Order: sequence, then C-alpha cells, then structure tokens
Amino acid sequence: MNAGFRRLLALIVVFAAAFVAVSALRHWRAGGSWKDFLGGKPAGEFRPEKFTLAEKAPLETDDVELLSRLNGEYARLTKAVTPSVVSIGTAGVRTEKLLDNFGRARIRQYPTQGQGSGVIVSHEGHVVTNHHVIAGQQQIQITLHDGKTYPATLIGEDALLDIAVLKLEGAGEVQPLKFGDSAQVEVGQLVFAVGNPFGLGETVTQGIISAKERSISDNQRDLFQTDAAINPGNSGGPLVNLRGEIIGINAAIFSSDRTNPGFQGVGFSIPSNDVKDAISQILERGRPVRGFLGVQMADLDARIRSLLEYSGKDGAVVGAVTPGSPAEAAGLQPKDVIQSYNGESIHSMDQLFTLVQRSRANQEVPMAVWRAGQTLTLKAVIVESGSGTTAPAQTPPPVAQGRVRDSEEVLQALGIQVRDLSVPERMRGFRGVVVTELVPNALATDRLKAGDLVVAVNHARIGSANEFYMNLAASAAVQATAVVVFREGKQLRVDLPALPRDDSPGTSNPSGH
Repeated sequence: MNAGFRRLLALIVVFAAAFVAVSALRHWRAGGSWKDFLGGKPAGEFRPEKFTLAEKAPLETDDVELLSRLNGEYARLTKAVTPSVVSIGTAGVRTEKLLDNFGRARIRQYPTQGQGSGVIVSHEGHVVTNHHVIAGQQQIQITLHDGKTYPATLIGEDALLDIAVLKLEGAGEVQPLKFGDSAQVEVGQLVFAVGNPFGLGETVTQGIISAKERSISDNQRDLFQTDAAINPGNSGGPLVNLRGEIIGINAAIFSSDRTNPGFQGVGFSIPSNDVKDAISQILERGRPVRGFLGVQMADLDARIRSLLEYSGKDGAVVGAVTPGSPAEAAGLQPKDVIQSYNGESIHSMDQLFTLVQRSRANQEVPMAVWRAGQTLTLKAVIVESGSGTTAPAQTPPPVAQGRVRDSEEVLQALGIQVRDLSVPERMRGFRGVVVTELVPNALATDRLKAGDLVVAVNHARIGSANEFYMNLAASAAVQATAVVVFREGKQLRVDLPALPRDDSPGTSNPSGH
C-alpha cells in the first residue's frame, strides 16, 4: 500500500469519526439516549409498549355492602327527583334613570337575561322558584328534564319570602314533588340540592343540614343552612330529604367574594312549610296573606331593661301601638314586654314579627305580657296585613292632619331615589333597595347616604322600590318614619321627619291616615 492511499484512508477515517461524534452530540442534545443512538429506536419514532391491565377490583361488593347499598339508593333517589326539577330562563328590559352633567333626567333601557331553577309542585303544572329569579323579567321559559322548553306565566309572588309561582303552558302531564314537613328537619340529616348551577344543566349535590333558623338579612330569617353545594343558578331548586320530599327551596349562598360569588360550604334554603303556605295563599287568593298585630317593637338591651326595671330573660318591648289595631283592641300598651306569642317564647322582635305574619287572619292569639312587674295574658284577633281592618270599638277619634298630602308631593319633599337590587345582589342574600341619589336640601338629604341598603320602613320589610315608595309616602305624610338601613356593614335606624303640617284648604282626612 503506497503512502498516498494510506493518507486517503486516514482522512476518510477522521471524517467518519468526526461525523459520528457530531451526530452523537446532536442526538444527545435532542434528548436521545446513547442506547438509542447505538442501535435502539430512532428518536421521535413510537414503538408499542407491552402492558397488562389489572382485571380484579381491590374489593368485592360484599366487602363494602353498606356503601354499595347507599350508592344504589343515592342513584334511585336522584332518578326519582330530577324529572320534577326544571331550568328557568328569563329575559326582559330594565329601565334606569340617569342624570346628565346639567342635572337633566335621562332614561336608559337595556336588555337583561337570567337563569335559575325551579321545581314542579302540582299535577296542573305549577312551578315554584325564587322571586329574585323572575323579578322584573317580561319573558319566562321553562326547560324540563327531557330537554323540552315551554313558556310559563307568573301566577303570583311573595317578594318578602322570595317565592314565585309559575305555571307551565302546554307541557301536558308532569311529575310533581311532594312537600315534606320542614318542622321535622334535624341538624345533621342528609339532604340533596338539585338545580341548574351556572347554566350547566341538571346537577345534584349532597350534604347535611348544618343549622336551622339562620338569618341572612332582615327579610329572610329562619332559613336552613346546608353544606350541599349551592351555586349561582341553583336558586329556586329544591332541597330534598331521603324520601325525595321538598324540605326547602334553595335561595342564597354565603360568599366573601361579592364580584364573583361561589359556594364556600354555606348555602341557605327556605323551609318547605313556609313555602307551602305561601303557595296555597297565592293559588287561592292571588297574593300572599300575612297577619297584622299593629305594634312597633324593639329588642331588649341593657338601657331598655334598666328603664323598665325588667329582669326577665327574653321578650320584645312594645314601642308604640297603632290606633284601631288588634294590638290596641287586645289592650297592649307602650312599654309592655311580650314574653310569649301563641305559646311560643319570644327572643327578639324579628321572631315576633315572623310569628305575627304567619298567623291566619281572624285567628285569636294569646300573649303573655309583662307590665310594670306583673304578668298578664292578653288575646288579640289577628287581621290581614294591608287589609285596612281595625277593631271598630277601638277606632280613635279623627286626627287633624291638615290637607291630605299627595304621595308624589311627599316623596319629592323627602328627596330619596332608590333602585331594586340586581339579581347577583339578591343571590348573595341581600334584600331591600339601594339609595342611589338624594336631592339637595330635601328632608332626607343629611340623614341617608347614597349606597345605603334600606331593608325596612317602620318595621315593614321592603322587597322592591315600589314597596319602599308606597310605605314611605303613606307614613311620612302623617308621622316621623323609622328606616332601617345597612351602611358599611352596620345596621342603623334612621328617623325621617314627617312633612310639615299644611293647613291650606283641601280635603280633610277623617281616618287620620
């Protein structure tokens, strides 16, 4: 072999070694292994792997017999309940009054949409949902379990209880759920919440009753608290027991995030007995019927106890008695302490008002009353709230109030503008109306603030702007008016003055109202 050939061969070997080294380095940098480079599968090429899956469960059904039975029973319960739960879609137009830079009023209208849940409660197709689901909406559609959608009409509503009754149109035969007895519900019992959260469709969650007689606002009290997951869209759906009976209507959640509320283990439901009573009243009379006693009350605090020299444990003190009311006819007087109502001990004025509102019209109710160291038993015949019925024998003499005030005149003098709560606000448990504007130099200008949440006028709970204006106009025309508001997380009582007496010629007011 001559020298030239040897040099050529050596050069080839050097180039080959350099090529192999560079290729190996690139292969390694690309994530490949030396084994792949030296004869394994090329990088990026998939080769099937050998695998053997397990064929036997860790436990047999007999090993978890109780859980297996429970699993099957949960499934049967869900299958029995869900055909009665519906999804509700709403649409409407909201009107808003705005002021421009020159103080001129402008009206703006914009479309609104909402969704919630409901439950069929009668063979005729009546559906129960929350009032805040359909409030202010012009169109209501209901989607059944089978996916079919039907229009619905609003039969009646109870804004204070947050209940509305709808009726399906053209749905044919439906499957209603039975109401259970919410008085028999115990803390710790298993419950299931069914609804349409976030518009996702039919959803079932399971939990327990965490507490009873919860209050989330001045309007909504004596609610069930549950840890069954309730989210936006569940409103109006049923809370059911192990028999599939409705024991509550899901109404609200507690959420620390007001912008994007979500379930945090605390949900609230309206007890079924309250719902059933409201439905019966709406279907029979077209509206809810509440009892009226005719007293202004206050809770017992240290100052009131000291003034009255009252050492009792519980009760609510009478602040004023409405002339011609059942309370006056029964003999109630200011500074009386009502200790029991119809056999039930009184712990607060809110509890007393709830019991009065639940009483039937013409029902005679015994009350244990403490008065200046003595305990009396008085009996009052409850009348319907707003009926104008008074006790004839106790009708007071005419009161000279001057010229009758027009409602618009009263409201202009007070100078308060409010708005209804939005659906998200109601979902977070708020009830009442929000103060949006105060007219400069009006009677209420220095007493209320924009942003105040008004929940009651003279202890009458407020569910809408119309209710607020109606109650305020009727009261302020003849007397000072107590308004309960929430401001910066605190409950306050604000006293609004009555309009100054107007003795100009006009129609007299023989009733004094």
